[in-house]
Amino acid sequence: MHLPNVLQARFTEALQSLTDSPADYAGMIRTAADPKFGDYQSNAAMPLAKRVDKSSRDVAAELVEKLKVDDLFETPEVAGPGFINLRLKDSVLFDSMQQMLLDERVGVASTSQPKRVIIDFSSPNVAKPMHVGHIRSTVIGDCLARTLRFYGEEVITDNHLGDWGTQFGIIIYGYRHFGDPAKVAANPVPELSALYRLTNQLIEYQKAKRAVVAGQDKLATAKEEAVVAARQADEAEADESLKPKEKKKARKNADAASRRISTVESELKSLQEKIDAVDNDPELSKMAQEHSDVDQAVLRETAKLHEGDEENLKLWKEFLPHCQDEINRIYDRLNVEFDHTLGESFYHDRLAGVVEQLTKLGLTTESDGAICVFLEGFESPMIIQKRDGAFLYATTDLATLQYRRDEFKPDEILYVVDSRQGEHFQKFFAMADPLGMENVHLVHVNFGTVLGPDGRPMKTRSGSLIGLESLLNDAVDRAKEVVCNPDRLQSMNPPMEEAEQQQIAEIVGIGAIKYADLSHHRTSDYKFDVDKMVALEGNTATYVQYSYARTQSILRRVSDSNDAAAVEQMVEQAVATQPLTFTHAHERALALMLLRFEEAVESVRLNYAPNALCDYLFETAKAYSSFNDSCRVLGNDDPSVMQTRLALVVLTGRVLRKGLSLLGIGVAERM
Repeated sequence: MHLPNVLQARFTEALQSLTDSPADYAGMIRTAADPKFGDYQSNAAMPLAKRVDKSSRDVAAELVEKLKVDDLFETPEVAGPGFINLRLKDSVLFDSMQQMLLDERVGVASTSQPKRVIIDFSSPNVAKPMHVGHIRSTVIGDCLARTLRFYGEEVITDNHLGDWGTQFGIIIYGYRHFGDPAKVAANPVPELSALYRLTNQLIEYQKAKRAVVAGQDKLATAKEEAVVAARQADEAEADESLKPKEKKKARKNADAASRRISTVESELKSLQEKIDAVDNDPELSKMAQEHSDVDQAVLRETAKLHEGDEENLKLWKEFLPHCQDEINRIYDRLNVEFDHTLGESFYHDRLAGVVEQLTKLGLTTESDGAICVFLEGFESPMIIQKRDGAFLYATTDLATLQYRRDEFKPDEILYVVDSRQGEHFQKFFAMADPLGMENVHLVHVNFGTVLGPDGRPMKTRSGSLIGLESLLNDAVDRAKEVVCNPDRLQSMNPPMEEAEQQQIAEIVGIGAIKYADLSHHRTSDYKFDVDKMVALEGNTATYVQYSYARTQSILRRVSDSNDAAAVEQMVEQAVATQPLTFTHAHERALALMLLRFEEAVESVRLNYAPNALCDYLFETAKAYSSFNDSCRVLGNDDPSVMQTRLALVVLTGRVLRKGLSLLGIGVAERM
């Protein structure tokens, strides 16, 4: 039962005689901060009182009189300036627990009006290894797909692979100039990755050399501005006629100017490191001199591929399956699947048609030889074809949108892409209606950046993004140290063999990375700290997984056969016929928390924000820990108390397992 929704409907009815807009106030329901005041609280009386010119307590009393909730709640109470406190009847909690135990959906209702939703997520460039920048789109998109499917929506997932862009020009160029065909044929994935890294390093070297010149000019300007700002701050400080606020502003400007110097110096240092890495290596230095136009040459190879060059197409078809196998291996490890993997190449023959259609609609303008669409409200246009005839990502996105409309007929499309692409999606969505998408709801599910310990985007010393697989390996290794340390292993009965230890480490390590990402609101940046991620304390997957394992440990000990599943079935049968009873506050608190599972699931669906589910699972695990510490389950002499507590243990395990599965995270039966 979704109690806030039920209460909102009841309050809407009660408010009819007090206001013409009851919906504006009916939703002012929240979980009570302190259990002694009840379980839920409505704050509607205070803002409404100002409208009807009455005291808020009088309005609250009138609302309580009209409110019909006696089938679910004890008599509502008015507190303070007009808070309406509501406490759920224990009998309703017992009934809900029974229903949840007998329901494979653990009490979460499915929608009666399912929508067809396409979720576009992950979308790496397949010609290079997946890196830390891919983790957020992948795990957020997977969680949304799992949650919306569970809710009852018809979900179609599509991994819009970058299988046709410059990255393949890099590999083709690298293969032609530095590759050994025999080595590539014998061991394609590592060899192609090495060729990509080598060629890209040469490209970055040439870019860095050009950028250093501009960076030095930028640094000189920043220093000049800092000197001026510092002088102005000193003058402001000495000027007695200025207000403190103006002095503070001047000093703030000086500090900001000083920080800009540090930022530019850091950028120059990073560029110089890229240059030194090549210059200090005789072989790389020679390659750089011989391939000084490598960046332009790579673009030419890419253009030849798109133009249908026979040799480049042959190499692309030869290399693509190996590159896809490599990323699929990472997806298998993350337990992420897609219904479709229609990459950019799939839409290539549709791009000219997009330009032609937009031109017929009178939406295009030629500007400096390029074909553009100028959109109201944007300073820069959306370029859909460059002067050399090449198409851009925007053109591919529009072609993809048309295909999805015709092939899948969606009601909604979610694009799980980082926040830096915000302007692109604003323009892209503005283009949707003219192409016949008026009835398709398009959403940019944006997200922030993964940061390193220094608070900057997480990269290696050389400035490249850290490989995703190395992060997964590190997390698994740390997880094994934490959950399979010698002290913990000594208490295991039966002993935990190496194979089980490694399996648990994989579940906990991968889960830790996913949960750490999902537990932050998707629009926020967060620092990647593997030690915190795998910790057994705090808001981590490890803590929630351990709580689940504790439920299973208790259930195994109930049965002589050491079979937790058999005990669950026994509890199901018992609660269907025997009454439950609360004898401790922590029993009731845990039962109420379990009942709120549906609220957490719906919050993810409504806001496309998995952190609501993470927060819920953490609070549930904490409630279970308090219950477990205060309420003896095994060996209890009172059968009714024993039955209630076993039901709570079973239901907690099921809710934690189901909640983690919606996040794409597994559980271990013992930890």
